[in-house]
Amino acid sequence: MQKTIITTNQAPAPIGPYSQAVQAGNILFISGQVPINPATGTVEATDVAGETEQVMKNLHAVLTQAGYDFSHVVKTTIFLSDMSLFNAVNEVYGKFFTGNYPARETVAVKGLPRNVNVEISMIAAK
Repeated sequence: MQKTIITTNQAPAPIGPYSQAVQAGNILFISGQVPINPATGTVEATDVAGETEQVMKNLHAVLTQAGYDFSHVVKTTIFLSDMSLFNAVNEVYGKFFTGNYPARETVAVKGLPRNVNVEISMIAAK
C-alpha cells in the first residue's frame, strides 16, 4: 500500500518528527492539532471555545489539502487538559459535523503542548 505524506501551510507545522497527516490507500490519519494559528505560529485564543475553533480550522485545512472534508471523518480523539472543559469543546466541535458524527473518545491528560487545553486527532476515509 502506498503511503503519502500530507502537508499544508494552512495548519501548524509539526513540532517534532511526525507528519501533519499520512494517507494510506483511502484512509487519512491526521496528527493531533493544537490551537496554533498557522499564520503567526502562536496560540491566540483566550478560552477553550476559541482554542477548539482554531483546532477545528487546522484540521479542516489538513482535510482539504488531502481532498477530504468533515463528512469523511470516521474517528476522532480529543485530549483535554481538564474534563470540566468537555461541554465547551463539544459545543464548538459539534458545529463542524452535520449529524454524520464520527466515533470518538475524549480523555483528560496531564499536559498538552504549549500548555493548551485541547488537542484533536482524526481518521478519515473515502
